[in-house]
Amino acid sequence: MPDLKGKARLEDPFLNKGLAFTEQERESYGLHGLLPDKTRTLLEQVELEYQKLGKLTDPYAKNKYLMTLYHTNRVLFYRLISEHIEELLPVIYTPTIADSVMHYSKDFAEMTEAVFVDSEHPERIRDALLEASRSLEQVDLLVITDGEGVLGIGDWGVGGVMIAVGKLVVYTVASGIDPKRVLPVVIDNGTSRSELLNDPHYVGKKKPRLTGETYLQFVDRLVTEAEKAFPGVLFHWEDFGRENASVILERYRNRLTTFNDDIQGTGVMMAAAAHAVSKVTQKPLTEHRFLIFGAGTAGVGVAEQIKLELVRAGLSEEAARNQFYLIDRNGLITEDMLDLTDGQSRLARKEMELRGLTELPETIQHVMPTVLIGTSGQPGAFTQEAVTAMCAYQARPAIMPISNPTHLAEAKAEDLIRWSDGKALVVTGSPSKPVSYQGVSYEIGQANNALLYPGLGLGIVISKAKRVTDGMLSSAANSLGELQDLKRQGASLLPPVKEVRKVSRVVTEAVVQAAIHDQVNTKDIPDVKKAVAKAIWQAEYEN
Repeated sequence: MPDLKGKARLEDPFLNKGLAFTEQERESYGLHGLLPDKTRTLLEQVELEYQKLGKLTDPYAKNKYLMTLYHTNRVLFYRLISEHIEELLPVIYTPTIADSVMHYSKDFAEMTEAVFVDSEHPERIRDALLEASRSLEQVDLLVITDGEGVLGIGDWGVGGVMIAVGKLVVYTVASGIDPKRVLPVVIDNGTSRSELLNDPHYVGKKKPRLTGETYLQFVDRLVTEAEKAFPGVLFHWEDFGRENASVILERYRNRLTTFNDDIQGTGVMMAAAAHAVSKVTQKPLTEHRFLIFGAGTAGVGVAEQIKLELVRAGLSEEAARNQFYLIDRNGLITEDMLDLTDGQSRLARKEMELRGLTELPETIQHVMPTVLIGTSGQPGAFTQEAVTAMCAYQARPAIMPISNPTHLAEAKAEDLIRWSDGKALVVTGSPSKPVSYQGVSYEIGQANNALLYPGLGLGIVISKAKRVTDGMLSSAANSLGELQDLKRQGASLLPPVKEVRKVSRVVTEAVVQAAIHDQVNTKDIPDVKKAVAKAIWQAEYEN
């Protein structure tokens, strides 16, 4: 880091300590006269900031307050969140991050590190990457989005940059990846949202999005320039639209180090939940049937990742595929439907009697699934009738409405517990409070990717993996499943978010070990635990 002095040091979020600068440091860095006389420790600063935050009642107001701190004092920002992870993680990321995305243009503030690349100007990519990273030590990880498929709220153009920033914040809070070695990137590819095209305050490009091969060639150029600028960097793709997300992942997954959290991250989380369901029901994973309500990027990714687990458990590819049923806007997906994505086509059903099924309860009656997963963004889609249908065929049906944010969830946890008479094994996408029913407190697992992708990413960075293998993803899923006591009545299927640091450490170690096993590590790691411990960044002021 540069040896900045005076106001320049106070204006650098990585170097600024606020009132925590000692007398000796104030003398050395020329800060006398720029700060009041009082000195405070980091923990004293944390307590004061937490008190200020407590006076705000609106989550988005808290988010904006925290992001102001992010831009002024990065260590204090991360230490504050680390001290209050369970409370503040939903504020800095899902579900509150959706408000940051939607209000980005109206609340626009200077972005000091984020890279904005214009899809019509590939010649500018290299300079933008180098300039944005100039104050960083190096770049190990890029989180890249084009804002077309944000959470459950769709196309928000350059507002998607807040997703990239938010993801990297969670990386650091959860796994301890060094914030001085990561870079958020947003592709300004225009927008298809008329609300933004007609908004005088929108700060992005007011043009329809480039599509098809023209757009993919731009992404090729971005990848090429990023590889040159940051050799061995991990490409994390986030919130791309339905037509591009899986295409981009498949385009690069076998030739560079790349990962899509919407597809693979969500899939691994649900694979971990599926393993937990198998343990609770004492029924092998290979005997479960999965009905996925919502066959977009996330839904297909969930199916593909769980299918991988079935294959690894001994099923053939065809037998594993036959355990899945997907529902999209036109009903249960069958192979005769038009305009299916590649992923949907791979999972389409052949049975004649299933064609034309559009109602969820009726589909459940025909399919008799053991696991129902919601990735549709259709609030209330899991009705009491649908839950009753699940319970008619299964003693402990798994019902998992994981759509985000909260108002787009297919059902509420308390309704699912009540409608199922306490039988349902429930996982939600957003935080849910424990549900008390007939003397039992049911802890509700949250399929929060923050439990998964930070450890996965840090493990990839530590091992300097050439690519992300199926074995690394599977190891991540299985490591999550080892952390819960599932014998206790009402126990959560997934670890609580408050333990995200512990969980990330376990995931990181599992991923590094899998990279070594799969022989994709390019860095020699004689002791995995020591390598992981050494790589974890701590939110402490440097002397």
